Amino acid sequence: MEETMEGEFVLDTHVVRAFVSDVEQAIAGSSSPEAACDAIRPRFSELLADPDWLPAAFQADAPESGMGGGIGQWLLYRAGDGSLSLFSLVVPAGSQTPIHDHLAWGLVGLYRGTQDEDIYADGGGVLELVEHRSLRPGDFYALIPPHDDIHRVRTTSAETSVSLHLLTNDTGCVWRHAYDAESGETRPFRSGYVNVACGEDDPPQHSH
Repeated sequence: MEETMEGEFVLDTHVVRAFVSDVEQAIAGSSSPEAACDAIRPRFSELLADPDWLPAAFQADAPESGMGGGIGQWLLYRAGDGSLSLFSLVVPAGSQTPIHDHLAWGLVGLYRGTQDEDIYADGGGVLELVEHRSLRPGDFYALIPPHDDIHRVRTTSAETSVSLHLLTNDTGCVWRHAYDAESGETRPFRSGYVNVACGEDDPPQHSH
């Protein structure tokens, strides 16, 4: 792992460095999140289609993870100022994430296995299920809040699913929200990374 003023490469390979460089150039040259996502799409698709760049260690279950169900969030890269992160999310067969938000825009795609995804909208404290979709390897989408920001994913394949997330915050370490499916109530949520520690800042005190 190499940490620089520009960022922390937990998976320090030519593939990751070249991808991050291209992403940063695309963001710098774009006038909006939508335009940046469109510019990044071809490179993100290449990453999802390449079976060899992501080591098995970053596709492993995490029995002790804070999300439960063996779900692991593995950091690959994050910018020094917290403005960008690339990570793999590993969800064992039959497990599902809490309903949660991201508070950042970016791209999310499936690398291995299959998943079902439920997308919600927050209607003033009441969760509304707005879309259900099934994902296969190579499928990906732009996440631009509030569109697609609140979701839950479940692995439907017999094998563990692995998805790639490129988001414009330090997603594992920022405090986000988890939602109760019935009441719509939120609680502070920080997913953490399996392989990198977060700071010890306290969660926000308010919820709705």
